[in-house]
Amino acid sequence: MTDALTVKPAADCRWDAVSLGEVMLRLDPGDGRIHTTRGFQVWEGGGEYNVARGLRRCFGQRAAVVTAIVDNPVGRLLEDLILQGGVETCHIRWVPFDGTGRACRNGLNFTEKGFGVRGAVGCSDRGHTAVSQLKPGEIDWARIFRDEGARWFHCGGIFAALGEQTPEVAIEAMECARANGTRISYDLNYRPSLWQAVGGPARAREVNRRIARLVDVMIGNEEDFTAALGFGVAGVDARCTGLDPAAFKEMMRAVVAEYPNVAAVATTLREVRSATVNDWGAILYAGGRFYEAAPRPGLEIFDRVGGGDSFASGLIYGLLAGLDPQRCVEYGAAHGALAMTTPGDTSMATCREVEALVNGAGARVQR
Repeated sequence: MTDALTVKPAADCRWDAVSLGEVMLRLDPGDGRIHTTRGFQVWEGGGEYNVARGLRRCFGQRAAVVTAIVDNPVGRLLEDLILQGGVETCHIRWVPFDGTGRACRNGLNFTEKGFGVRGAVGCSDRGHTAVSQLKPGEIDWARIFRDEGARWFHCGGIFAALGEQTPEVAIEAMECARANGTRISYDLNYRPSLWQAVGGPARAREVNRRIARLVDVMIGNEEDFTAALGFGVAGVDARCTGLDPAAFKEMMRAVVAEYPNVAAVATTLREVRSATVNDWGAILYAGGRFYEAAPRPGLEIFDRVGGGDSFASGLIYGLLAGLDPQRCVEYGAAHGALAMTTPGDTSMATCREVEALVNGAGARVQR
């Protein structure tokens, strides 16, 4: 791996990984539909948090989440779910409850996983949430990165889109992380619904291009790089259809050329045959070379939500462990594939299962 991705020793840090982002309650109708169900199963999830949880539960890393939660029974349910995932909660900012949620509230995410020709559907209810109102100066980043020490910091475009000042909070965190030798990853995670009321793709590009100058590892898919960063390359379709991997590699080179601070660019390659069958692969570009995970055509999907986040946590684990780049992208792709075989946003895979899949294990029964 390049020197630009050398990570601080674990013995020098309290945290292997810290994530900044919103944690929502996911209300899941199971095999039913949101608009007809009479019951929901509850999970926790969030694009940035899912990465920390995967690093903790699957890969045994010391992980913490930085977020804000309203202090009411719903918020304490979120806390309980986070604790079950093993992620440290000491850097949660607890916001007083005003009795009705007029000032701020906790976010909800209604998600159905889809089946066959019926795609997955997400309907978020996250306006005026506590974390969307975070402001610079409200989190003690020096305590996290200087005093306690963190080897890795992860954030993403979902958090950056949540509020007027959340981009400034992300930048504040990254500047402190860089000053203290912490490596930074950022998943562009472009969501049109989050940007549509605040300037759309133009605003997303303005924000993400500022943040990109502070990032060591940039993660995203073809839509992310075109809509969120403005890298349009012939053959790359922002609607995620007809993907040309060669053209996408050209885009990855262009990102590093424009942002020389970016030491690596990583992406999943997903071709959606149906909601329950996808072709799945991944590419890592680092040190001027491309590393591709073995493709998995016809991957059967139980619940696709969180597959990209689990790819990110598997990749980051490889970087934290000092694995070679090929191994890193293989760990990411395998973890993402396994995460999509179980319900909920977060991974239920074990490190042993990831390693077995990387080494070519099949799906035979284990007794």
